[in-house]
Amino acid sequence: MNQSSLSSSGPRGPVDHEIRDQIVAAANEHFSQYGYGKTTVSDLARSIGFSKAYIYKFFDSKQAIGEAICSNCLGQMVAAVEQAVNAEGISPTERFRRLVKTVIATGVDLFFNDRKLYDIAAFSAAERWPCAQVYEEQIKRFIFDIVREGRELGEFERKTPLDETVEAIHLALRPFVNPLLLQHNLDFIEVAPTLTSNLILRSLMP
Repeated sequence: MNQSSLSSSGPRGPVDHEIRDQIVAAANEHFSQYGYGKTTVSDLARSIGFSKAYIYKFFDSKQAIGEAICSNCLGQMVAAVEQAVNAEGISPTERFRRLVKTVIATGVDLFFNDRKLYDIAAFSAAERWPCAQVYEEQIKRFIFDIVREGRELGEFERKTPLDETVEAIHLALRPFVNPLLLQHNLDFIEVAPTLTSNLILRSLMP
C-alpha cells in the first residue's frame, strides 16, 4: 500500500506536478487559516497569482483540491499503521493491538496538532469522498490480513465466516477509525485502545 492509492480522480489537465503542488500547498495554507468551507477557488487563485480558470485546468473543483490534501493526510496515517503492524517477529494478537493503538494515535495527533486539516478529513468522511472510502478499505484490509494470519496460526477462532468477523471488527473500531466520529469520542482516548483491543481479542479466542 502507498499514499498514491488514496488519490482521487479530481486532478486533470496539464501534467505539471510543480503547478499542482503549488496549488495544493496554497490550498493547504488557506484551509489551515480559514477552514475548508470558507476558502474559495478564487481565494486560492489570488494567493498564487493564477486565474481561477487556470486552476480549473488542473483540478475540476475545490473538492478535488481538498481530496488531494486529504489523500496525503490519510496516506500518512495508513503508512503509520502499516509500519506498526508489519514489524517482524510479532504475533497476530500483537499486530492487532498495534493496529488499534496506531489508528487512534494518528487520528488524535491530527486532531490536536492540525485541526483544520483534521476538519478536512472529517468532512471527507461525512461526504464519503473517494479518498475517505479508500482509507477505510485499507484499514479493513489490515484487519483482514491479521485475522486470517491469526486463524492460520491457531490464535483466533475459525468458526465464524472470515468476512463477517472482519466486518464486525471494523464496525467496532469505526468510532476511532472514522475522523468524523473520532472527534465525538475523545473522552475515551486514554482507555479506548486497551479496552477495545481486549474486548475484540477475547471474541477471537478459539
